[in-house]
Amino acid sequence: MHVLQISTGLWKCQPRSGCHFCVKLFPSVRRVARDPRFDDLSGEYNPEVFDKTYEFLNDIRAKEKELVKKQLKRHRSGEELHLALKQERRAQAQQGHRPYFLKKSEQRQLALAEKFKELKRSKKLDSFLSRKRRRNAGKDRQHLPLNKV
Repeated sequence: MHVLQISTGLWKCQPRSGCHFCVKLFPSVRRVARDPRFDDLSGEYNPEVFDKTYEFLNDIRAKEKELVKKQLKRHRSGEELHLALKQERRAQAQQGHRPYFLKKSEQRQLALAEKFKELKRSKKLDSFLSRKRRRNAGKDRQHLPLNKV
């Protein structure tokens, strides 16, 4: 790694050996960042105009809040099943039984049964099953051989 100084005062790497550090021949002109909150070019701060301009953000925040609440509710319902199994294991241990840990397949079946109960309670089971049927029919169609004429 040999670095040479050219007569113009710039530094340059010799071509026979690669340069392992960045040597800039022409320094880049950095643009100065401008914060509009504190810059005079942006005008004076008027709270009424600001609130009116960015009022749409409140709607976005409300929608995001509802979305997060739904996700949290869904997450908690999964945790409730897990906690119920844990309490059942504790109760069995107190009675003197050895703890029984469910296999993954059994856990999936319990979760699916819980999901079906929830869908039945909210009366969305029919639409869920029809969607599932359509999805499975599409998958089955993919595996069928093509009709050759």
